Amino acid sequence: MKEVYDVTIIGGGPIGLFTAFYCGMRKLKTKIIEASLQLGGKISLFYPEKIIRDIGGIPQIKGELLVKQLIEQAKTFDPTVVCGERADLLERSADGTFVITCTNGNTHYTKTIILAVGHGLFKPKKLKIDGAEQYLGTCLHYTVDRLSIFEGKDVVISGGGNTAVDWANELSSIAKSVTIIHRKDEFSAHEQQVERIKLQARICALCQIKAIHGKENQLDISVENLRTKQTDRLKADHLLICHGIESDFGNLVNWGLKMAENRFVVNNRMETNIPGIFAVGDAVIYPNKLKLIAGGFMEGPVAVNSAAQFLHPDKPLVDLYSTHYDFS
Repeated sequence: MKEVYDVTIIGGGPIGLFTAFYCGMRKLKTKIIEASLQLGGKISLFYPEKIIRDIGGIPQIKGELLVKQLIEQAKTFDPTVVCGERADLLERSADGTFVITCTNGNTHYTKTIILAVGHGLFKPKKLKIDGAEQYLGTCLHYTVDRLSIFEGKDVVISGGGNTAVDWANELSSIAKSVTIIHRKDEFSAHEQQVERIKLQARICALCQIKAIHGKENQLDISVENLRTKQTDRLKADHLLICHGIESDFGNLVNWGLKMAENRFVVNNRMETNIPGIFAVGDAVIYPNKLKLIAGGFMEGPVAVNSAAQFLHPDKPLVDLYSTHYDFS
């Protein structure tokens, strides 16, 4: 016999996890479907060692610890969690129930859906240099799993966005040296972080990596100046590539959801154009959208409240606070 849920959250990253907790506060029968094999989203995959400082009441916290605490919080009301399944097809039964079929053929039944898919399935953009992949896992990195491997080492970072600049600042306190290579003369990162890195690292602006060679776990990196076309050589123990992320929503884009700038359009109630489907986090776009974890933590409860009203339109929506519950 098929089991029908009140809410199915597609995506088990930070926003999806907190959304699941708030579903429990609303006493909604909840399921999380996560495409990867672990919960935590982009933080678990790429930034477990990154220090996060933009969540109210938490001065600083490592990504992996934040995810651990979010998982613990999400499980407070015992939602059903399914990992390793990617939502694919969507149908709607005569009674209004959504039928989600995953790429592995498994089906899930739900009265409402909350999309918390971030940027979809993602992978780091690779360094397009011949022979680069032979150094992957020893000298070449796309993520930082352990800060300790960079301690006392010469580190080169390629990229100019927030990820590159944040890691340059983070590693400068433990590395022997940090050099950051960027194709442009201006960084597209937070101004304060950019000012910090200018004091702590060597900056190679208007430059790009042309070739890399290695010997005894040390890289010899050829760096081309895009203005002069001259090439210099850099020695490095580690090369960290931060060229962005390639994302893919898969078949969600064929569900009939309105999209703009490769994100799902919602209103201030987190409603999509399809009744019963809501969306939150990095996956959504609306006026004055704030792309912070803290912003997503607000959107989740808004979507849950909207789902609750969709399910029970004649029932008054009472404000809920954690103090209403005995969690002992």
